[in-house]
Amino acid sequence: MTFEENLERLEQIATSLVRDDLSLEQALTLFEEGIAKLKAASAELTKAEGRVAKLVEKADGVFETVDTDDRG
Repeated sequence: MTFEENLERLEQIATSLVRDDLSLEQALTLFEEGIAKLKAASAELTKAEGRVAKLVEKADGVFETVDTDDRG
């Protein structure tokens, strides 16, 4: 599944979990699925962050890689 598909499914799961007509077993099954989707989406974000590695064009036209952990 893509990141977007995982996110959409997570939203569906969250909506379902707030309903009060689910049995405990159904809720636990959805919760487990949600955790799996969350891990998959998080891994996809980490992978994308690595790919981006933020190429920044300097004034002279040279590209440099910027550490994605630099927040300042």
